[in-house]
Amino acid sequence: MALAVMLQFMKPYLWARLDRKPNKQAEKRFKKYQHSQKSCKGFTWNVEEDFKRVPETWIPAHRVKHHNGHPVPDEHGHIPGWVPVEKDNKQYCWHSSVVDYEVGGALVLRPSADDEGMLEIAAVPLTALLEQTLELIGTNVNGNPYGLGSKKQPVHCLVSHGSVQIRNPPPVDFQQLCSWFQESPEGRVEGIVWHCNDGTLIKVHRHHLGLRWPDEETCLGDRSVVIHVDGMVDEYNSKDLFTSFSRLNGRCFSRLQDIQFEL
Repeated sequence: MALAVMLQFMKPYLWARLDRKPNKQAEKRFKKYQHSQKSCKGFTWNVEEDFKRVPETWIPAHRVKHHNGHPVPDEHGHIPGWVPVEKDNKQYCWHSSVVDYEVGGALVLRPSADDEGMLEIAAVPLTALLEQTLELIGTNVNGNPYGLGSKKQPVHCLVSHGSVQIRNPPPVDFQQLCSWFQESPEGRVEGIVWHCNDGTLIKVHRHHLGLRWPDEETCLGDRSVVIHVDGMVDEYNSKDLFTSFSRLNGRCFSRLQDIQFEL
């Protein structure tokens, strides 16, 4: 799941992606039109009536086009957008566990600045993440391919898109991409994104190639990790996950799944 950190009312907030989708009746009309016309071009939406309700705090994504004051659906009939991650929203409880608005920090997994072959989980100021998109990973996200935490002790963190770089990316060729994902140690990832000179982003997911995910060991899950959560945390008022990580500050683990909190 993609997330973004943006400025709201002069305060950094974590936002979760929420695409506005058509209701059942509109979805049927849309699919019937696509089938008959072999295209979605020319289909007319009534944004006020055809789409499911979203929270009042929902906002459309930056590049969504507007017509007569209403956001225009994309070719799939969706309107990409965002909702702020609030503490009392149970739907986003795992998202809110990795952010502390009182101290203005977020728990981020990233390559270590001291050793590029090592990872670190750090408490990062939200102001340092403005306008970035991030991925939430952990115990209760997408089957937990990295082995973080357990049901008894859930562990989650954010990964900034683009922070984990591929040193030797494969050519954009079907067979070579398949081989890279299956045989290269760097290829034990969910997908790869090319950042083009003109600003275009091109993403290839393992599913696009008919490959499984997760598939045994992962590139991130097999790397050692050090905990750097200190200084920003109030031992008494901070959230449980921040406090738990602060007690492990400076500790190193051979793998992400080896992280265990002291009881």
